[in-house]
Order: sequence, then C-alpha cells, then structure tokens
Amino acid sequence: MTPRPVASAPARQTRAERRAAGKPHPMRSFFTVAAVAGLVATVAVPAAVTAAGTVPAEAAVTTMQQVAAENAQSLVVASEATPAALARGSYSATTPEEIQAKKDEEAAKAAAAARLAAAAASATASASSGSTSGSTYSGSLAETIAPAGSVVRPLPYFDHFGEPYAGHKGTDYMVARGTPIYAIADGVVVASDEDGPGWGVYVKIAHNVGGQSVTSLYAHMLYGSRRVAVGDTVRAGQIIGQVSDTGRAFGTHLHLEIYVNGSWIYAEDWLAANVR
Repeated sequence: MTPRPVASAPARQTRAERRAAGKPHPMRSFFTVAAVAGLVATVAVPAAVTAAGTVPAEAAVTTMQQVAAENAQSLVVASEATPAALARGSYSATTPEEIQAKKDEEAAKAAAAARLAAAAASATASASSGSTSGSTYSGSLAETIAPAGSVVRPLPYFDHFGEPYAGHKGTDYMVARGTPIYAIADGVVVASDEDGPGWGVYVKIAHNVGGQSVTSLYAHMLYGSRRVAVGDTVRAGQIIGQVSDTGRAFGTHLHLEIYVNGSWIYAEDWLAANVR
C-alpha cells in the first residue's frame, strides 16, 4: 500500500509578496473605512439637524448679534460743539449745599410774603373795627424834623405810652399804623432787619450824646418801611421807618429801647431829660 502524501500548511505570504500582489494590510483597510465613515458623519449630521428644525450655527450667531444691537446704548456728540467757560449765573444749583441754600432762600421769600399778607389783613380788620390801634397815619412823611446835633422824640406825636413791666426793656408808644419814626440823635446804624427776635422789623442806632455812648432800638416797624441799612450814618430827626405791629406785638405801636454806656434805661425818662 502506497502511503498518502500529507498536505502541508500553506506558507504565509511575506510583506513583499503582498505588496507585489497589490493586497492592502488588513489593519490599514480598517482605519481607512473608519476615516471615511467619520467624514460622512461630519457632512450628514448638520444637514440632518437642519432638516429636523434646529437653528443653524450661523443663524444663532446672527440672533445674538441682533440681541446685542437691540440692548446697546448710543451716545451722540454734536460735531460743532466747542468747549466754553460757563458763567456762575448760567447754570442752576447742583450740590446738596447749593440746593439747600436755594430752598432756604425760597422759604424766606415765602415767609416774608406771608407776613406782608398777614399784616395787610390785620390792618384791614383793625380799620374795619374802628379801633384806635388800627387807625392809619395820614400826615406827611417828613424826611427830617430836627437839626443835626440835637435830640428829638422818635414820633411826631403819640396817644399814650405803656408803663414798663418785668422783663420788658422798652417803652411802647401807642400810635397809628404808618406813623413815621425818626432817629432820636445823630448816629450810625448798627443793626437793621425785617425779622428780629420778637421785634419784627427793627433798626438799631449807635449815638454819642454829650460824651456818652447811647444806643436806641426801634421795633415792630411796618414791613418794607425801613429807610436805612447797617453802616448808614443818620442825623437827629431823620426818618428811618414807620410804625406797625410786626413781631410779637399787640396793636400798632413803637417799641423803643435806650441803653446808656451799655446799661438799659427807661426810654421816656431819658427823652424827657434830653430833648430840648
């Protein structure tokens, strides 16, 4: 019996033989297929997303730009504008201090107007009632009634005066509203205001009478009647204002205070001793 020949295992091809036969390496073929699949996915996925209704990336960018534009703030500057120095009076108050000062000024004006209105109403009511204190002076307002260097009474006349009482350093001369008030002697105005502490409208004058320092104060004057300001030089008998009832006053009268060398003295006694 003839023995059967044994089939031998096929010999492996070498790399050179495969290259010569034109066959690719199995692993290289796998990577090639994977790369092609990736490219297909890259192209196909955006198209699929767009087809499904999702907003494309370009549209999203445009939308964000639109939102930014809609919420942007703009500043327009006139090309003809040129820098210029501003005068202080050409612009309004802006700081808290300036605003408060403006408010205080307006409040003071309003208060003065209210006082004037109240005084006018009081005068009208007094005149209607026929009271002596509400009567109005109808004489002339002489600018002066005495020569310089003299001492005079502050009023051309008066009905009567009130007696002094505790805490009241003045003499009250009852007289009609609007009666002129005169400086009692030559001097210099040292105080003058429309709203003194209790005095209302008042004027204060410093004098030198017979070598003595004398100060006279005239209170409860008519609003707007003052004829002198601080620093003015006045002479005896010069008109300085008119009688009223401003401040803490009951009825129209002149409240006169006199101080000699800094000490208060009863005004009527001093006038009686010095007026010639």
